[in-house]
Amino acid sequence: MTSQNQRHDRSTSDQILDLLLDALAERQKARKAGISPSPTDPGVLPPPPGERETVPPPRPEPPPSKQQRPAERPVPARPAPSPAPQREPQPGEEGWEPPARLPSIQMGKMLGRLAILVAVLVLLVNVPVTRYGVSLARIMPDSASLVVRDGLVLKGSGPEIYRLEDNKLRWISSLDAFEHLGLTWADVHVVEDQFLEQFEKGRPIHVLLKCYDSPHIYRLENDQKRWIKDIDIFLAEGHVWEDVRFVSCDYLRNIPDGPPIPEDAGPPPQP
Repeated sequence: MTSQNQRHDRSTSDQILDLLLDALAERQKARKAGISPSPTDPGVLPPPPGERETVPPPRPEPPPSKQQRPAERPVPARPAPSPAPQREPQPGEEGWEPPARLPSIQMGKMLGRLAILVAVLVLLVNVPVTRYGVSLARIMPDSASLVVRDGLVLKGSGPEIYRLEDNKLRWISSLDAFEHLGLTWADVHVVEDQFLEQFEKGRPIHVLLKCYDSPHIYRLENDQKRWIKDIDIFLAEGHVWEDVRFVSCDYLRNIPDGPPIPEDAGPPPQP
């Protein structure tokens, strides 16, 4: 019995030795082939503690200076600088020539002729051409005369002169009335007769004179004073008290007498 057990133990130990020998043989083959056996592989035993496989240290990377640099782009060649433009010589320098003289336009003669023409036109426009001393400048249509307003003095092709009041033409009966109204020929606007026809005729404008020491009223016409008989005739002639102007009695006495109003009223009394 004992001998059988010894045989059984010897066969078991022999098997273990055989396995170890086979594993060592495999490991040596793997080392020769450069393949380290994985410890997880079946039948491969880990190396003994004193015998560990040395791992080679990592290879250091080359310094940045020795690394391969990227290829640089070729720098384009700069164009050759153009030659500087040649500077023109200035006055006083060598090679300078004065510019060509421009033809004269004779400005002095042109201004002189223009001044003479303007003077002739002004003279022709302002020379009186009518018996009233109205110049061509006043005969020509005036744009201001087309503005309808009270006090506008108008004259057509005839000798009558009118003053516009309340959109009616009031005839200024005499030159004395014209002057007593404080008007001048510069105030007269000569217009076409068609322009005058669009207005109605109002009562005439007469100069009525009276002195303080006399009750009589006179109408001045053609450098003569015409006595107005009474107040009824005064109103019948269309006069109003606003037309009466007060003067001295001596002034009235020096004006010649004309026919009374009405003409059959008899001899006019003196103021």
